[in-house]
Amino acid sequence: MPIPEDVTGDEIDKDVRQELQSLPKTLADDVARNLVMVARLLDEDPEGAYGYSRVALRLASRVAAVREAAGFAAYASQKYGEALAEFRAAKRMTGNIDLWPVMADCERGLGRPEKALDMAGAPEVHKLDKAGQVEMRLVAAGARRDMGQLDAAIVTLQSPELAANSVQPWTARLRYAYADALLAAGREGEAREWFAKAVEADRDGSTDASDRLAELDGVEFVDAMVEDEDEEAPAPRKADESETDAEGGDDKD
Repeated sequence: MPIPEDVTGDEIDKDVRQELQSLPKTLADDVARNLVMVARLLDEDPEGAYGYSRVALRLASRVAAVREAAGFAAYASQKYGEALAEFRAAKRMTGNIDLWPVMADCERGLGRPEKALDMAGAPEVHKLDKAGQVEMRLVAAGARRDMGQLDAAIVTLQSPELAANSVQPWTARLRYAYADALLAAGREGEAREWFAKAVEADRDGSTDASDRLAELDGVEFVDAMVEDEDEEAPAPRKADESETDAEGGDDKD
């Protein structure tokens, strides 16, 4: 796959670059450039990112960072079985437990919420950092909802992290998930309160909490482009008598 000339491979994380040092330099550079493209496209073009990840995987399948990147590209493309296999491979290579929550979410994607819940209760969870534990809680709550257990999902999300006033990287998503679960359970007033709290914490627009809040408040958004087009469109002009006569012809003879 073509790679823009401005992509050198130096843009990747230094830890990943260090992993690639086990490869010949030319090969390492090729892999690095493909990994940069995966990172660039992951959010906006998951299928494109997936394509570059497959190239990197073909070149360096024994590098854990490559397996992890391939896993995230497959996950973003909703290829959950493939993503899970890549995450497992990366975990085997490094012994790193950080991928545990996203592995559990792959189980959800494969229609196995019970397996995701088993993983949420596994000893590995205690080895996760705070961000990982919150992520695991979100996955577990999602699994509960998959199984139709709304009340259990709400309880799962109730935690010190949810109640904390300080804003952390996970705060907006946690509050959003809680609000969404409350709304699904018919607790609209509480849901509105928590969507508002999610908006307060969502400094980078990672959720659509503001839209959900506006929807609950009955606010309707009008597409400005459509409105402008309507305003600029000229009204149909009535033909005057001279035009009518011209079209009909003059039959006074």
